[in-house]
Amino acid sequence: MTNNSAVASSTATLDNSAADIGLVLLRVVFGGLLAAHGGQKLFGWFSGMGWSRNAATFDSMGYNPGKLFGTLAGLSEFTGGILLVLGLLTPLASAIVLGTMINAINTTWSGGLMTGKGYELPLLFATVGAVVAFTGPGRFSLDSGRPWQRQGVVWGVAAIVLAVIAAVLTLILKWTL
Repeated sequence: MTNNSAVASSTATLDNSAADIGLVLLRVVFGGLLAAHGGQKLFGWFSGMGWSRNAATFDSMGYNPGKLFGTLAGLSEFTGGILLVLGLLTPLASAIVLGTMINAINTTWSGGLMTGKGYELPLLFATVGAVVAFTGPGRFSLDSGRPWQRQGVVWGVAAIVLAVIAAVLTLILKWTL
């Protein structure tokens, strides 16, 4: 019976960690992909367009000056992605991701949802950002157990409100500059 107890205890410990393992997997893959998108925009990494072409693209989308808005988008994706990979300042990282993706959804809205040129990917990224704002980064993160660790309904809502305010301000600047 002792052997069965040890196996049951070991299984229970793993089961208690399942959500944390799932969150670290989600954060690392999602955050890594988002940081890579930012790296494409800023540095031309991963066959990306790099800063100059990114700025020109933002100009062509009506985000003038493209250097400002393109840099802001690249830095937001890169920084938000890295913070999520690390599980550091998670509500802020989620707000960065969500605010950036709200603008991406606005830009790709006319392409429809699932057309290849639409807003499917930004919507998916925004959703993951919002989910992580509510769940927190899990135990396997730099936030875990720290005095600054924040998660739950209040912090999830705060991240969403901050993201919406930042996105709306960016859109207002887009339309007025």
